[in-house]
Formats: sequence, structure tokens, C-alpha cells
Amino acid sequence: MAQAIGVDIGGTGIKAGIVNLAHGTLDSDRVRVNTPVGARPADVLDTVREVLETLGVADSTLPLGVAFPAIVKRGKTLSAANIAKDWVDFEAEKFFEDGLGRHITFVNDADAAGVAESRHGAARDAIGLTIMTTLGTGIGSAFLHDGVLVPNTELGHLHRDGESIERWTAYSAMERENLSWEAWSARLQEFYSHVEFLFSPDLFVVGGGVSKHPEKFLPLLDLKTPIVAAVHRNASGIIGAASLAAD
Repeated sequence: MAQAIGVDIGGTGIKAGIVNLAHGTLDSDRVRVNTPVGARPADVLDTVREVLETLGVADSTLPLGVAFPAIVKRGKTLSAANIAKDWVDFEAEKFFEDGLGRHITFVNDADAAGVAESRHGAARDAIGLTIMTTLGTGIGSAFLHDGVLVPNTELGHLHRDGESIERWTAYSAMERENLSWEAWSARLQEFYSHVEFLFSPDLFVVGGGVSKHPEKFLPLLDLKTPIVAAVHRNASGIIGAASLAAD
């Protein structure tokens, strides 16, 4: 049975699992540990070690993919939203490989989620441009054209009133400001309408923590583009990271 390990590092939690590559499902429990306060590199590495040990794969030879909330270019992290600024222009892939003593595949977290949904989920066999958005601590995005990933899109950092729109529109904004689903959906409407105008996608897929409740907000959106919830919800990053590692 073809398997790989996926680790998904987020602003609030670090999650991991063993992925069945044929089916795009987890062959293990999903292990989750809170992201260390401040999310500095050494602390995140220690937590990833802890997660892999809990999963029983610390010494495994299975391919290992790590998804991370930053722009990732040739193994270097170029941004740092919801994590320590130490990650900007940081050789992250080499840092994790040295720290874990093994080869890894290091990717943007939303890109990993998009790959999971394209290969095994809501965007499987989708034609044209699929835009995956992850609504959580921030807003991540992934562009897939006929299933091929165009990496490192950052739709959460479109500007609104001089700051990143994710500050106003992410799932965390609803929780922070105690917004109703209706009030939050009005913000989503503005975001998705703008993205729809800019890119004319064929499909929107919504992932992240809030994808557990699609019935609460997707029917409130009025778009020309079909918009659906991610099939793998919060496991998308794990599954996509593992899939890319196996490639």
C-alpha cells in the first residue's frame, strides 16, 4: 500500500497523519498539537518532532511532506503571516531537513490543500481554473488549472482599507468580532466577488476550519462561479503535503 506522511503547520495547530496515496485518505489518526506561542523556528521544529513521535513515524522511511503558512520558493519561506517574523527569507526546508535528519518536501499550506482537493476531493476532474481558499486564522489560496498547481498565490493579502483583507474576512475575524454568520458572509461576498472579477475562475473550493459548517455560509453567497466546501476539510493540508512528497 502506497503511503506518505503529511504534516500541516498552521497558525494555531500543527497536524499530521499517514496518508493512503491511492485514496487520498488517512490511514492513521490525525494527530494535533497547538502551535507554540510565537511560532519561532526552533519551537515549531520541536513540535513537529513531537507530532511525528506521537504518530509513531519519527524514524519512518515513508516520504514526508510539510505544509507551511508562508510563501515557499525553492525551500525558502518568503513571508510570515500569523507566525514569527524569523521565517522571512529563511531556509526553512533545509532547517527542517537538518533538524529531522531526513529529506522532506516543503510547500505552502494552501497549495497543499488545493492539491488534495484536486486529486482526491471537490476539484477532482475539474476543468479550467479552480481557486481553493482556506478560511482559518488567515486566508490561504491555491490556483489549479486543469489540475496543475500554480504555486504561491496570496489572495488573503489583497488590500482592503490599507491592510490585508484576511484581517477583516478570515474565519478568525468572525470569532474575534463575534459576528453572525450573515454579517461574516457579507464580508466573504465582497472578497469572493472581487476575486471572481479578477480571475474568472470555473470553481471555488472552500477549506480551512470553517469548512465543517458549509451550510451556514455558502448558501448566503451570490456568485456566478460554483462554490463548494472542501471534501477533506481540515485534513486537506496533510493529504496534499503527503501527495506532493510522494511525487
